[in-house]
Amino acid sequence: MRYKRDMPAPFHRLTFHSPDATARFAGALAPLLVPGDVILLEGPIGSGKTHLARALIQSRLAADGAPAEDVPSPTFTLVQTYDTGKVEIWHADLYRLTHPDEVEELGLMQAFDEAICLVEWPDRLGDLRPAGALTLIFEPGDSAESRRVSFAGPPGWGGRIASALGESDDV
Repeated sequence: MRYKRDMPAPFHRLTFHSPDATARFAGALAPLLVPGDVILLEGPIGSGKTHLARALIQSRLAADGAPAEDVPSPTFTLVQTYDTGKVEIWHADLYRLTHPDEVEELGLMQAFDEAICLVEWPDRLGDLRPAGALTLIFEPGDSAESRRVSFAGPPGWGGRIASALGESDDV
């Protein structure tokens, strides 16, 4: 896997008007993901990163016929893994890391190649940021429940995001 420090310019921006809209989008994106896909979730505390990750994981578990699981925030465990029976999903929260070397100790480098990875606080990756990752940048919206989200990543992500938005037209 190649790594890249600079993030591409956003290719799409939208507003999720509610937590339910965020969950619908995550549910539509979940079945489109394959091993080796990395989604980097940026934004301040409380911006919806964990909510999107939780909804995506629960949707993918259901889509793959896996038993429903509780999906806690990995703030304290740093990494939570889920096996759908078809693919492994890693959910990482790097907030408490102090150096990019700690990322390798978590096993994330190998997971980036073999699993679907959702990474909160990806700025902690430093130069280890995967070049092929999709980045979602969350910002507060115009209401307490809305969030503006910018999507950045290589061109291959555009079609999948368009497909997910087509299935989740009420954002």
